Order: sequence, then C-alpha cells, then structure tokens
Amino acid sequence: MAYQSEAQLEKNIIEQLVRQGYEPIEVPNYELLIHNFRTQLNRFNEKKLEGQPLTDDEFSRFLTQIEGKSIFDTAHILRNKQVFQRNDGTEVYLELFNSREWCKNIFQVTSQTTVEGKYKNRYDVTLLINGLPLVQIELKRRGLDFKEAFNQIQRYRKHSFRGLYRFLQLFVISNGVDTKYFANSDGDILFGYTFYWSDPLNNRITNLSDFTMTFLEKCHMAKVIARYMVLNETEKQLMVMRPYQVYAVEALIKRALETKNNGYVWHTTGSGKTLTSFKASQLLANEPHIKKVFFLVDRKDLDSQTLTEFNKFEPGSVDMTEKTDKLVKQVADTTRPMILTTIQKMANALKNSRYATIMDQYRNERVIFVIDECHRSQFGKMYKLISQHFQNAQYFGFTGTPRFQENKSQDGRVTADLFEKCLHTYLIKDAIHDGNVLGFSVEYIKTLNVNVDEEDQTRIHGILTDEVWMHDERVRLIAQNIIDHHDRKAKNKGYISLFAVESIPMLIKYYDTFKKLNHKLKITGIFTYGANEESEGRDEHSRESLERMIVDYNHLYGTNFSTDKFPGYFADVSKRLKTAQIDILLVVKMFLTGFDSKPLNTLYVDKNLKYHDLIQAYSRTNRVEKATKPYGNIVCFRSLKKNTDEAIRLFSETSNIDDVLMKSYEEYLGLFKTSLAKVQALAPLPSLVDDLKREEEKRDFILGFRELTKYLVRLQTFNEFEFDGTKLGIEEQVYEDYKSKYLRIYDETKKIGEKESILTNVDFSIELMHTDRINVSYIMNLIRNINFDDQDERDKTVKMIESELNHADNEELRLKADLLKNFLRKVVPRMTNEDSIDKTYNEFEQQERVKEIESFAKETSLVREDLTSFIEEYEYSGIIKQQEISDMLKLPLLKKKKVVKRVIEFISEHAKRFA
Repeated sequence: MAYQSEAQLEKNIIEQLVRQGYEPIEVPNYELLIHNFRTQLNRFNEKKLEGQPLTDDEFSRFLTQIEGKSIFDTAHILRNKQVFQRNDGTEVYLELFNSREWCKNIFQVTSQTTVEGKYKNRYDVTLLINGLPLVQIELKRRGLDFKEAFNQIQRYRKHSFRGLYRFLQLFVISNGVDTKYFANSDGDILFGYTFYWSDPLNNRITNLSDFTMTFLEKCHMAKVIARYMVLNETEKQLMVMRPYQVYAVEALIKRALETKNNGYVWHTTGSGKTLTSFKASQLLANEPHIKKVFFLVDRKDLDSQTLTEFNKFEPGSVDMTEKTDKLVKQVADTTRPMILTTIQKMANALKNSRYATIMDQYRNERVIFVIDECHRSQFGKMYKLISQHFQNAQYFGFTGTPRFQENKSQDGRVTADLFEKCLHTYLIKDAIHDGNVLGFSVEYIKTLNVNVDEEDQTRIHGILTDEVWMHDERVRLIAQNIIDHHDRKAKNKGYISLFAVESIPMLIKYYDTFKKLNHKLKITGIFTYGANEESEGRDEHSRESLERMIVDYNHLYGTNFSTDKFPGYFADVSKRLKTAQIDILLVVKMFLTGFDSKPLNTLYVDKNLKYHDLIQAYSRTNRVEKATKPYGNIVCFRSLKKNTDEAIRLFSETSNIDDVLMKSYEEYLGLFKTSLAKVQALAPLPSLVDDLKREEEKRDFILGFRELTKYLVRLQTFNEFEFDGTKLGIEEQVYEDYKSKYLRIYDETKKIGEKESILTNVDFSIELMHTDRINVSYIMNLIRNINFDDQDERDKTVKMIESELNHADNEELRLKADLLKNFLRKVVPRMTNEDSIDKTYNEFEQQERVKEIESFAKETSLVREDLTSFIEEYEYSGIIKQQEISDMLKLPLLKKKKVVKRVIEFISEHAKRFA
C-alpha cells in the first residue's frame, strides 16, 4: 500500500480546518502576507479606528513599531495593546490579539507561502489570527519520522522566519500518525520540549485528524495562546503548557468558580507542578470576586527555589516574607492579589493579636489557598487554625505523593481528608511514557551478611543497630565502592550525585571517610544542626562538624561561608548542584524533596526509605536532560527492593512496576547485541562502511549505530559494565572505528546543503557521542550563576571560570574560549543581577563577530558585505565559493592563492566560533 503523500496530508488538514471555521486564504508570498495583515488589522480594530483604516504611511509606521524585535519581545507585543499615534495626532490603542475573549479573533488558514530571502523556503500550513502567523504546521508523509519536520522548522527558524513570522507562537509537526506541538523561542529548541496532546485521562491524541479536531479547534488553539503559554522572564523564552497541566488548571478553576469545595492535584514529582500551580493561582487572582490568593509552601528551604520559579513567570509576582509583619503588610495591600508565604508565617500572623485588625478584613472574604507539596503533614497541623479564621476560604493542594491509608500522616489523616477530591492525576508511569521524566535504574548492593528482614522491627533493633550500620569497615567499603564507580555514573563528570544517609553522625562519618581515601571527587555535606542537641559521647558538636565541611568547601570554591552564614551556604550549594560543580553531596533530609537539578542523575542511599519519602528522594534524579542521561540511577546499600516496589505500585496505581523501573543489565546487554548484529549485517567491519554507496544503506547504518550507542550508554551506568569484547561481542577499538565512520557521514551530510538528500533530516543524536563536562553549555551555566551584585564573589567566580576555560579540551569550547574570556573581562564587571546573561552575551558575540569580519576584510582587501555573504553561504550549505573569492581578489597569482587559502580558513574557523 502506497504511503499517503505530504500533499494529500496537507489537503486533508486544510479541508478539516475550513470545516472547523477557519477562513481559507491564499498567501503565496510575504508581500501578500503583509497585505492580508493590514486588512485584518483594520477589520479587527474597526471600532477603535472609528471606521477610518490606517493610511499607507500609518500602516508603514505601525509595521516598523512592531517588527524587528526578538521572539520573546514580540510575544509581549502580541498580548499588549499598542499605543499608536495617527497622522492627525490622535492616539489609538490597537489590539493584535484578544486574549480575554479568545473566540472573538479572526481565524484564517493558508498553505505553501513562499518566503524569498537568501534561500527560498515554502511553508506547509500556517494558521493566522488577525492576519498574524501564530501557528506553523509542518508535515511529512506517512512512514517518515516526523522529527524530520522538526529539523525543517529549525532550519526555517534560522534562515527565514523574519518580519511577521517573529509572531509565531506555536509549531505543530506531524506525519499523519504522530503529531506534537511546541513553543517558539529565540534560542535553541530541544526535541525533548515537544509534546503530544492528550485527553483529560492522559490518553495521547497522536493522529493528525484527531489533533486538528481537538487542539487546533480555533477557540481552543486561541485559548492555549491566551492562557496556557507562559513568558519566562528569567530565561527570556516562551513556554507552552503540557496537556495534563492545562487540564489540571481547568479542573481547579472550574472547582473554584462553581463550588465552595476543596480539591487537590496529583501530578508526579518532576512534572512541572510549580508552573501548573502558578497558572492556576494567577488565573484565580485575576477573578474580581476573589480577594486574595495565598500560595503556601511548607518549609523555609523551599522558599528561595519557589520564589525563583514563580518570578520566572512573572517578576515581582511574589515576594519573600522573612518577617510576619511583612506578610501582614502584603495582606493589607489591596493591589496585591497573590502572595507567596510559608504555612508557619501565616499561622503566626493569625495567632498574633496585634495583626488582628488587618487579618480580620479577610475573615469572611472569598480567599483561595494553594498549598505546594500538600502531602507534608505541616499543613495538617496548621489547617485548623487557618480554616477557623478564614470562614469563606477554599483550599487547593498540589502533590506528587499524596497520603493514603498506607502512608497516612502521624495524626492518621490522608490527603483527601483535607482536600476532599482529586481533581486531576498525572502519574509517574504517565510522565515516563510521555518522556516528561525519566524512569529509574535501581541497583541493590548487599553490605551485610545478615539474614534478617530490615523491616522486621521485632528483630531489627537487636541486630541491625547503629553500631552495625556505622561500622568503620562497612562505611569504608561503601565509600570506596562509590569512588570506584562514580565516574561511570557521572559520565566522566558530566553529572552529579546525592548520597542520602540515615543520620547526621553517619553523614559526618562518611564525609571523614571520603577525605581519607584517594580520589579527585568534589564531595561536601549539608545538614541543619540543633542548637542544644545531645552531644554526650561525641568528640564534637555537629555544628563544629558542619563548620569543618564549610571550611573545606570555602577552600575548594574560593567562598567565605560559615555556619553563621548558613542560608548563603545552602544557596551556593544549590546553585553548584544545578551547574554540575559538586560531584557528591551528602545529605540526611535536605535536597531530597522539592529540589530540581537536571545534571543530578544518581542517588546513593544508605538509609531506610518508604512510600512518599522513597519516591520523593528517587525523583531527584529523573529530570529529563539529554540522551546521555537515559534514567535516574539509584544505588541502594540497604535492602529496599520491597519498599521500592510497594511505593511504585502505590504512586503509579499499577501492578506493573516495569512501567517505572528500567530493565536489568542482562536485558540491556541482549538489546545491545541485537543492535550490534544489525550494524554488522550492514558493514561487518568498520572499513566496509565506506562501501555503503546508496543513501538508504547509509541511513540504515546511521539508525542502527545510533540504537547501538543508545544501549551502550545505558550499559555504561551499571557497576558491572566493562568494555570486554568477549562479553559485549565487540572490542572497544572496533566500536570507536565504527563511531568514526558514523561521524564522517554526519560531517559529509552537513555539507550536502540544498541538495535533496534523505540524510539531511536524519537525527544523528550526536550528543550520544560526547560527554565532555566542560563545554560551552557548562561555561554559560557558570556565567548565568554569577552574583553580579557582590564584587568579591563575582571576581572569584570569574577567576574560577577562566581557570576552567584554560583546562577545556572540548573542541567547540576551545574555539570560543577567547570570546568568553573577553566577555568575562570586558562586560561582566558592568552587569547586575537584573541583566539577562543570554541577551547580553548574544549582543556581545554579535558585536565581536562584526569586528572580526571588518578587520579581516580590511586585511585581505575584501568588501565586508561580500565576506559576510560567503560566511552565510557556508553556514547554510557547507559550501565555500572558492572561485568567487578568487575572482574578487585583485592580486598577483601567487599572492592570490595564499590569500584565498587564508580566506577559506577564516570562513570555516569564524563560522565554527560563532555557531
């Protein structure tokens, strides 16, 4: 049976969109896109323009006012009314998009718009709202990987999405069978941030016709743009919510507006609850009859992270309330509809009689409480006090691990006792299936030869005492095991780990043991000590132990913390965990809940965990990052298999734990050998890859070797892995030779340019081949975390980054090293914490690029514009027009040859440096 063609797919979707109410329009080129926009702008703003359409001059000025901005700034322009002065001096407020009554926009659909620039591009299907292209749909025929459509959009973004195409908010990619959507951005877009749409029960909607009927229904599509996109102010990027986030917010809003009942949302840890709860809080706060929305967090440790996350979405929307009187001041401020605070501070404000007048103002008002991590017992303790005061309040909780009868809180209550109804669920098995979080690979390492059930409390106290768990030899053997295998877990220092232990004394013992052993790992510890703790029988108070660790930390990182400056130490540790600067952090309870770090991929465990505590701790490791992080690694030095299986069954509502746990080493080894057989069937030896002439054969080799490497990456995380040819079926050198051939085909494909080739859209997954820790991304993360407002700290960090640059062996980073050093020396000293690192660096890089081109053009007597043109051609097609360069140089033959060679080297090197 023949595959449905791309043209037929396009015809079908346009016909369906027209049936759904979109107005069909032919827009064959950019000039007619502008013409149509002018028509719809006048039509949409007819009342504001009082029947007087914009004149030629006015429209030209308005176009200049809204064009030429970044995608992020353009997204703001789309959502805000534009103040415009007409030729007669009067001001009008022109609207580009109605985000309040989203169905009242003008919806059009067009196809095959050709945009002529340096290269000609023809776009498949474009959805226009009020004449602006807001959604771009790219199609591939059935049978092709729809990632080819994603790669095509990436090329369009780089080369031709200019002018009004800066207003694009969403992209849709489909091959008819699989369909995904994702948000536009100024920076790189990773395929991992493309999403399937689904129904409220988390059933995927992948077929293009079904997707068009649901997601692209015109009112729904406009509502997504109006309500369910977020402008991340910290990172200056657009975000679009995933389906389960949208459904949860809608269910919560419906519950709040139509009833007086409470409710909770059960979304697995790592699925983006902060964004979901923020959107719900924001939308509720905008309701005129709701007087206040209080967002409550449970622990002070979470304040700074939650604050940072919220202010990503709306700067200043929340403020830290260090003192109760500041909270009360915010409560009194009628212009502040939403407040972030802790449960404890809210309770203190209610208890203190001097705040009664202000707090009593809201006793009978309509207020909403949104409680983060509502599975924690603290809210249960404070609930009675808060509910007695606020007579007309509603409570909505968010949790990844609710309390059930099996894991009920100490007072015997479950989550439903406080929050009544679960409004929406998105479980860990759903998130793993969707690729929104990773599964877990759990290894159990026996450290005691004692035949006893560690959960049998009748025997455990008599046998497995602290004396046994903390025996010097046991602690030393575990520490040595971690040292021996950590580099494999960390992908040669690309990733980091937490080590969760039973108690503070155990943490101290492990820390001191690691210090005695031979290794180059950066290891530190963190815990909160008791001011008046029992210290009988100990050589030092735990505060003294922590002080020692902080002294070591200061020496390692050039900081100046102490136990008196613990909040600063905590924040610095948190920052370094997120940028992979600490190899192993020893913890007892801290960082095991509510902490997200993509480079964190391993949790070592020497403590008893069960139910919500176990899932919360494990889930620190399963944030999606890139292909070299296939799952979260858990290494248990206690017998936690039974607890692990029980927790997964409870929080996945499944009897099949294989939905969450990854395969065993033996299973991955079998898959590796199957993939190896496929590769060797195509080319029995690496040298025979050169004999693959047909592009179909090369494609099969690429896909086969990519799969082989994917399984190798999984195998390498297991302790038992060693590159043994007799066990794997291939020697390491032979594998490396195959890899060289793979990379050669990749390099050749990059140079194919505009020639039609089935290889240009193949996903090579190059990131699987490289695991360098110190690369451009790593350095940029370090720069992003500079505290510009503290000169001493800033200078120390800059010095440390320059040291890292001097030791880099990553090719891409070596090319950019001088650029980055100049940025650190010339620009960073003038920056503040309010500045956008990415925007400032991109502007600096662009200025340096222009200077470099101007300087070299002057040196070689080339016209700057011509040199720029040659560079752009090379960046797009991989072709350097040697003859044209030669023709432009008016030099004697021998000298010309030398200069041409220099120009070719410059173009190649320049393009790589500024890629």
